[in-house]
Amino acid sequence: MLESIKSSKKTIGVRQSLKAVENGLAGTVYIAKDADEKVVRNIKDMCLSNQVQVVYIDSMKQLGKACGIEVGAAVACILK
Repeated sequence: MLESIKSSKKTIGVRQSLKAVENGLAGTVYIAKDADEKVVRNIKDMCLSNQVQVVYIDSMKQLGKACGIEVGAAVACILK
């Protein structure tokens, strides 16, 4: 599952992913379980209201690595 993130068209980060969900471009949103709840609350709510699938990943470090970046990521989004 995480292997497909690296090769897919995606957004990384809360702001970019939130914009993708708002614009109807999001296919699946990945959220790190260890991300600060204040940071990810808006995107969780937006995904729920727009019926976008949310997948939880164990850590920000793991999600960042799956996205091909050197730092952790709280949120990533696979685009349609």
